[in-house]
Amino acid sequence: MASTTHLSRAELESHQLSALGKILTSLLATNSFYSEKLEAIGAPSNIESLNEFSEHVPFTFREDLVEDQKIHPPYGTNLTYPLDAYTRINQTSGTAGTPMRWLDTPQSWDWMLGNWIRVYQATEVTSQDCIFFPFSFGPFLGFWTAFEAATRLGCLSIPGGGLRSRTRLLIMLDHNVTVLCCTPTYALYLAEVARRENIDLANTSVRLIVVAGEPGGSIASTRQRIESFWNGARLVDHHGMTEIGPVSYQCPRRPGVLHVIESSFYPEIVDPKTGCSTQSGELGELVLTNLGRLGSPLLRYRTGDLVRSDPSSPCSCGTNELSLVGGIVGRMDDMIVVRWVNLFPSAIEEIVRSMNEVVEYQVTIHRKESLFEVSLQIEPTPECLSTDQLTRKIEGILHAKLSLRIHVSAVAPETLPRFELKASRWIMG
Repeated sequence: MASTTHLSRAELESHQLSALGKILTSLLATNSFYSEKLEAIGAPSNIESLNEFSEHVPFTFREDLVEDQKIHPPYGTNLTYPLDAYTRINQTSGTAGTPMRWLDTPQSWDWMLGNWIRVYQATEVTSQDCIFFPFSFGPFLGFWTAFEAATRLGCLSIPGGGLRSRTRLLIMLDHNVTVLCCTPTYALYLAEVARRENIDLANTSVRLIVVAGEPGGSIASTRQRIESFWNGARLVDHHGMTEIGPVSYQCPRRPGVLHVIESSFYPEIVDPKTGCSTQSGELGELVLTNLGRLGSPLLRYRTGDLVRSDPSSPCSCGTNELSLVGGIVGRMDDMIVVRWVNLFPSAIEEIVRSMNEVVEYQVTIHRKESLFEVSLQIEPTPECLSTDQLTRKIEGILHAKLSLRIHVSAVAPETLPRFELKASRWIMG
């Protein structure tokens, strides 16, 4: 995919409008999921502006897709071509409910690989890099597209599934790996294993860590901690979804800012309650229409991701693409209200990861009638001299920054769970 970093705003919107017109024409003809949805409300097949698209095309909700696959198992009706045109199947993780199966044609798959190549190019990955992927290759989309895009870019790509963390570290040393792809949580855990096994990460060649799957990559304290553990290797964030594809890349100039690949998506940010567009800088829900995944498309998909746009354009890196300040701030289904304060997991993580004496943490949510209460367990480092002082210090910072009194307690070393993929640190008590 050619870089569109320096396309003007007008050029991007012209491209998006043209792509949307072609998509609507194709879907009305052969995709029963969308033809029924669009014909039911009289949506036009010819649109003259992006505003007209947003006004006349309804939202697609995750629940719509799950229900469709229940009624029409196993793949639902959101298929633009006959079944024999599809060569790939992936499945969502199911962390937000019932897993969804997703099919792709070779053309749609190539489109996603192009987006991942864009992510790599923005982080200055080249064919000279050796990339390590320390996870098991199951039905989740991101692993496969990241790996295949790396090989297409010419990188030496090493799969690391089915191995212990110590073995993975030794492989990285043996092969002079320069780029690591994983979740922020696993990057931290690998560093913990390295300390325990007396493996000096300064001896690795890792210069870049590409993370996704959690908001930690755009949280300054988490990013700084990972970079310090990995001998100054640069950490960059990215996000995507199985059902929508690879969406964003980290700004080359501004860590903590993600750019939506607008040559491949038409993005909107709406008020989660009203569905109306938000003002620049306001927190809202990211809505995405993919422009190149025609075999299994999504129109105005309510992602559930909460984001905040940057009103300044172009960005200092030169792009006119949408800038998301703070990356993915949180998810709709992750937010809880504690004593009238909106609380996101990222707010707790930002504070806890700034404490060098904390190895791992877990948040427990207690429900009393209609109210939520939150408690925090931390696992201190072996070097921590006073757990009592540490817990009181964290309680004070939580109260000062969040206006909440949250009880903090310490547990013994290696008590809290560790995660290879997406972490589940928030539990119901």
